[in-house]
Amino acid sequence: MKQNTNQHPTRRTFLKTAAASVTLVSSAAVRGSTANSKIEFGILGSGGRGNFVTRKFMDNAGNDIKVVAAQDPFADRLQVMQDRYDIPKNRCYPGLDAHHALIESGVDAVAVTSPPYFHADQVEAAVKANKHVWMAKPVAPDTNGCLRILECAKKVEGKLNFLIDFQTRNSPNFKECIRRVHDGDIGDLVLGQCYYLAGRLGVQSKPGMSEDEARLRNWVFDIKLSGDIIVEQNVHVIDVANWYIGAHPLRAYGTGGRKARTDVGDCWDHFICTFWYPGDVKIDFCSGQYLKGYDDLCVRMYGSKGTAESHYCGANWGQGPVRITGDNPWPGVERDNTWDSGIDNNVKDFVNGIRSGNVVNHGKDAVESTLTGVLGRMAAYEGREVTWEEMIKKNEKFEVSLKL
Repeated sequence: MKQNTNQHPTRRTFLKTAAASVTLVSSAAVRGSTANSKIEFGILGSGGRGNFVTRKFMDNAGNDIKVVAAQDPFADRLQVMQDRYDIPKNRCYPGLDAHHALIESGVDAVAVTSPPYFHADQVEAAVKANKHVWMAKPVAPDTNGCLRILECAKKVEGKLNFLIDFQTRNSPNFKECIRRVHDGDIGDLVLGQCYYLAGRLGVQSKPGMSEDEARLRNWVFDIKLSGDIIVEQNVHVIDVANWYIGAHPLRAYGTGGRKARTDVGDCWDHFICTFWYPGDVKIDFCSGQYLKGYDDLCVRMYGSKGTAESHYCGANWGQGPVRITGDNPWPGVERDNTWDSGIDNNVKDFVNGIRSGNVVNHGKDAVESTLTGVLGRMAAYEGREVTWEEMIKKNEKFEVSLKL
């Protein structure tokens, strides 16, 4: 997700994990309500993203859903949700492990908008209880969490919604541009530029906080809680690169560091990576999360017949077109409000999936894109070339102990 400092060839061979067999009931039965009643929704993680997603659900599907429960480690955030959406006090669940109580309280669907470190545990619990899942990106901060999410996605395929909120994937202009590239309008893909250049995020610490509370409130600056910027933020443009090419990278080499933003956490503030994809397609990736005077999220693909250019923008930030130039030009649009159009369409698809039974499942693509960020992070941290197979085999798992 792009955040403002005033308050982002064939592919079906990459992972083979055995999903445990489960018995799942139909979408209509899981919902546990008649077609004319409202879908009861619970929010796991009631911070900034949780409030934003809840507002989007109310704006786009307020006649179809009712927010009946919320969970968060912090009581002040739960109070905001309770007041804003008239959630009963006994349906506000404080604590790191309170997702179990929310899921067991009778909701039809959950939105997982907590820090990525908690996603795998929360999604596994939701899937086990046969709940529709909406998840903020990235799916996890580490390889182990990604593989657990993939297993969950396999279990619910065709039975429950498993939607990961990549806005670009549901922006009409991005979808049309990608379709044209896949139809050969820019010819054979040769190389691409992929960058996420943005200002720094705001610090949430306040005087009197314990070390662990400050760490959790500032999770976007914490490697184990977020996955670092290349996973937590940059996954948006990395996902678009994978989407253009239709594959995940085979290997990566990278560098980067922590130089301009050193006052909080341990995340790096810049990365530079090269990704090698099937068909000898290469991606030049760059990111920074400290910039002043420049802000752009973009993927350009250069083919033998033309260039596809796609900028990710919000209502009040970002600039640049989504278009194709070259032998088969497509004017596209001069500016695409991807931030709003994508999530608005995701909300509509999610609710329609529950109502109609035509559920959506983004698990495999979202896991691939998150793991691509993990691959780049490993390569940059270690300053060497790392292969996809090596990353999967290592199966890195982050462990965090928090006392609140």
